Amino acid sequence: MPEFRRNNRSKQDRFNRGNSRPNRNNDRRDSSCESRSECLTLRIEKMVQGGEGMARLEDGRVCFVAGALPGELCKVRLTFQKKDFTKGRVVEVLEASPDRVKPLCPLYGKCGGCSLQHLASEKQAEYLEKVERENFKRLAHAELPKDFVIHTGNAWGYRNRARVVFRSNSGYGAANREGLAKRAAFGFRGEESNNIVPFEKCPVLTDGLNEFLRGPAATLLAGGSNRNSSDRDDSRRFSRDIDVNIFDNGAGEISFYYPGMHKSEFDAHAVSHVEIAGRKIEADASVFFQSNLGLLPELVESVRKAVDEGLASGRSSDAWLIDLFSGVGFFACILQDKFKKITTVEREEGCLKHAKVNLSVPTAFPKDSAASRDCAASCDSENRAASCAVENVSAPAEDWLVENVVDVPATLIVDPPRTGLPKEALTAIVKSSVNRMIYVSCDPVTLARDFAKFSEAGFTLSHAEGFAFYPQTPHLEMMFVLDR
Repeated sequence: MPEFRRNNRSKQDRFNRGNSRPNRNNDRRDSSCESRSECLTLRIEKMVQGGEGMARLEDGRVCFVAGALPGELCKVRLTFQKKDFTKGRVVEVLEASPDRVKPLCPLYGKCGGCSLQHLASEKQAEYLEKVERENFKRLAHAELPKDFVIHTGNAWGYRNRARVVFRSNSGYGAANREGLAKRAAFGFRGEESNNIVPFEKCPVLTDGLNEFLRGPAATLLAGGSNRNSSDRDDSRRFSRDIDVNIFDNGAGEISFYYPGMHKSEFDAHAVSHVEIAGRKIEADASVFFQSNLGLLPELVESVRKAVDEGLASGRSSDAWLIDLFSGVGFFACILQDKFKKITTVEREEGCLKHAKVNLSVPTAFPKDSAASRDCAASCDSENRAASCAVENVSAPAEDWLVENVVDVPATLIVDPPRTGLPKEALTAIVKSSVNRMIYVSCDPVTLARDFAKFSEAGFTLSHAEGFAFYPQTPHLEMMFVLDR
């Protein structure tokens, strides 16, 4: 990470990051763009993916307008222009939507998050549903089911996981950690920049995370915990900004992680446990875990229901559950009692070690179930519920699918990153004997793209649900149940 530049800038400027030497070409380009920027009066037609309003210029080009709502008449400053589209930002709302509200957070428009605060919280799911129905029709050439619903939870104070930037006053050095902690600050990355926007309290973070940042966080990061590092190492670390992952497990325990964390500190402060659906799941703050524990049980229930329906209908069997992009083994863990065999596939070693722990905990199979009989026949009593049925594989999902033949109607769960399924994985799934797949997506656009390809291969969309895990933002997670 670049060193923080020490010079005679103003206090606010000292929260902005940059290269070690000025780029005069960039400076000229920025000032030129500013002088060429135009203000236009535009009528907003609709909301599009990403939460921007869409309008049309007189020359026919589309303009994506940040901070605008459908139906509004806005004065818009153009910020970006290309031959076929433009981007802009609302300067003034001339005719406001009845759904517009005053943003709650004073850092709205400065911080890089919560870009939908100008839309009433109770209306956000309705707007997102319209966006995704149109996306699905345009990209997948199909309709979302009429019963498609978006699950919602608390609009504020919901976020139990975040990444913040810790900025110390390196002038104190490691010799005065107490003073360093008092002068430290936390911030988020700025909108479309690496600038750091400091904050005192974030309204979407849980109370536990806000209290942690106001209280012990700075002392712990400044060296308050027992750490086997030299003063020189500490001084070097505190001369730069530190990206810190923080996690609230919902039971009063806060964990955190930053790159370069000493093992003893990691063991003491990074590992956490979360209780979901009757299972205790281990993770740590360096790996991905869901950021809205309040709404997560609804996703769990929907996945369990889809699995049960597949087993009851015969579209899938309890012979094998394959969990691709499995992370810490979350879905496999909560479904462990339903299958004779479970395979988790995850390329990140940090996640895999937790998956091994989470799936090593014995689980009671339903009495007289096929899974119970099979396990009893093939395993000794000491390892009956776990080791006989579980394998945790460290590999890219697409590589594992290509190298392994899935010749039984296994239940398949995929939870890929925003980029969606690699084409090799998609092709391998189509060629397999999988007849029911549960696709959990954090990007509706790539989900629609992948569904179009599965549809061509004979899969149909049996059920779809949305989950508004990130209120005040345009982000939406979705779950598709696909059958053939």
